[in-house]
Amino acid sequence: MKNKILIFILIFIFFSVNLFSQQETPWWLSLEQGKQRFRSGDYGAALLLFEDARRQRRAMYEQMERDLIHLLSINEVRRLGDSLDRVERFSVERHYTAAAAAFQELYYRIPKSSFNNSAAAALSAFDNLKNYPEAEYWIGEVYRVEGELPLALSQYRRALNMRSALEDPGFSLTLQYKIASVLRTRQEYTEMERVLLSIINDYDTLWTNAGRAETNTGRVPHDQASASFARSAMTRTLTDQGINSFLIMYRYNNTSVEQAHRLLGYYFSAQGRPSAEHHFMFAFLIQNTVIIEEVRRRQYDFTFSTMEALGQELVKYPLLLSYIEEVEYYKTIYYFAASLFRNGKPAAARSLWSYLASVPQAGEWHSRSVSQLRNPRPEPIVEMP
Repeated sequence: MKNKILIFILIFIFFSVNLFSQQETPWWLSLEQGKQRFRSGDYGAALLLFEDARRQRRAMYEQMERDLIHLLSINEVRRLGDSLDRVERFSVERHYTAAAAAFQELYYRIPKSSFNNSAAAALSAFDNLKNYPEAEYWIGEVYRVEGELPLALSQYRRALNMRSALEDPGFSLTLQYKIASVLRTRQEYTEMERVLLSIINDYDTLWTNAGRAETNTGRVPHDQASASFARSAMTRTLTDQGINSFLIMYRYNNTSVEQAHRLLGYYFSAQGRPSAEHHFMFAFLIQNTVIIEEVRRRQYDFTFSTMEALGQELVKYPLLLSYIEEVEYYKTIYYFAASLFRNGKPAAARSLWSYLASVPQAGEWHSRSVSQLRNPRPEPIVEMP
């Protein structure tokens, strides 16, 4: 009797283990669990979960690919030609459930219309779906916090190369900024410059030849037919009419490129390159556009008049105080002034330094501006940006 009970228990355990092994955590859930472990500081467990997510996703789509290959290799299906509609109909009518499920998963990820009714195109799409750039990114994040910067950089680049599989295509911008940040830390400045310029070329239409400058009224000036001309016009307004008139006339809220312009401004300024001025001008304009729009959102009758008046509004809103710290607002203004001074525009530089000198909360940039007003001089050229 005891032997029979023991055999029954062993059989129950055997089938229970098999059932459990077949109910593996979905790849997307493994990724979310990994994020939770990462945010709690359990980086070892997070790394294992991210690697599991990557493996699980690849295994799932590889199996679906095999299911479709098996379906397409059937003689009856081969006679249907490359018609995706006919092949899919065959899988449903003949109860090839695995292949039918693969089609449904594929259409969930990629619109069916994009395959032009080609079964071969549908099959080839699984090569891309096997990739999991989000998991590659989070693996890189673990390496980054653990100080393994070369491995982190490799992972970010790997994820960027898989950008076509991103669930959120806009996340590729985050990947590019991550790459630039690691390159900056590693002092690989030439490559950092290339990545930041790539961001601007991809996301900043005002900077590229297709761009147009927009005035505060929302209208595009008819005489600004190219981006280079737009930059020249903006610079003339700044130098001839002053910083307040510049901000009255222009608005630009492309926040995706603000950081790229700002970092390139620092880097070019450190090297004494004249192009620092235009990058700082764009970063400065974007920052102030965000600030003005946020103040307007809270005060519908607000109209920008001077930077000093805008500065009084800043202290009223914790969200804006957090924003100006995030984008290094006062530091940007200081180095924008320094770049203008180096490029032979002392009046515009002085107006910016005067503003900072009137803002004690600017800290270091307040005191350095006061010093510049007493004894204007070019910022020293240094190697570090």
